[in-house]
Amino acid sequence: MTTITISPSDTRPIRIGVSSCILGEEVRWNGGHARQRYVTDVLAPFVEYVPVCPEVEVGMGVPRPTVRLVRKGDAIHMVDPKNEVDWTAAMNRLSRERSSDLAHEDLCGFILKKDSPTCGMERVKVFHENGKGSFKDGQGLFAAALQQRMPYLPLEEDGRLNDPGLRENFVERVFAYRRLKDAFGPRWTVGDVVAFHTREKLLLRAHDEQRYRELGRLVADAKNVPRAAFRDHYMETYMEALKRRATVAKNTNVLQHMVGFLRRVDDEPGRKEMQEAIEDYRHGLVPLVVPTTLIRHLARRHGQDILLDSSYLSPHPKELMLRNHA
Repeated sequence: MTTITISPSDTRPIRIGVSSCILGEEVRWNGGHARQRYVTDVLAPFVEYVPVCPEVEVGMGVPRPTVRLVRKGDAIHMVDPKNEVDWTAAMNRLSRERSSDLAHEDLCGFILKKDSPTCGMERVKVFHENGKGSFKDGQGLFAAALQQRMPYLPLEEDGRLNDPGLRENFVERVFAYRRLKDAFGPRWTVGDVVAFHTREKLLLRAHDEQRYRELGRLVADAKNVPRAAFRDHYMETYMEALKRRATVAKNTNVLQHMVGFLRRVDDEPGRKEMQEAIEDYRHGLVPLVVPTTLIRHLARRHGQDILLDSSYLSPHPKELMLRNHA
């Protein structure tokens, strides 16, 4: 395990649940694995993984007959069609118990196996009971229980991590969730949350302007809201905001807002260079890392701590190079 430091207050590890086969464990129905190299080779040095294989843990064994989701009336069942075994009750029970245990593991995210009748996050194939046709509108039984037990937890599927934009959004949410949970520690105060929100403002604006404004109103009225209700409302809205992917247009607006802080200092050449970098980014000529690196340099030169403290400039380890794609 490698624990990294994102800010002076960030000392706890980033723990991510993961379907065991994605780590290369040979637990699939055919005795094979589904290793995802981004997970095992790139992200691994920065996180601690908590592997889970619901099929093995429920007692199916390796290798094993394939199972599928089948719609019977209004209910979804998980069955072994070859041996006519219905695993639904056992898997639902295991999924509830395992999700409850994982809720105490301080997870900051979960990477699920695509298309799995247990771990598939979405669009899992569901067959009709009469065997005539299927629709990809299901969710794995374990994934459903996990989402219900930990609704704020960032979830993603292994296949979708091959998309640079989806990968960046997931990892950003994982590290953001760590910061969010630290802000709402056992003895959190309104002052703690105000300081956290101040650091997160620009990141929120790059994702969801409407929810950013909603959170601002919530924080302003924090002392008039019951603590538990305030915490739950803030955490839910914050994580929902980050689900929306940042766009070039929204990033450009945030960068221009940051340049506004630099207008207070006498550095016209620096501001001009910054504006050129933003325009190059807006037109797809350079990746986001170029203007953010330059603005960090200018902010450091001129002592603009309000910019340097912003999570927008360092939402995840720079070594992951998530902002280096066009």
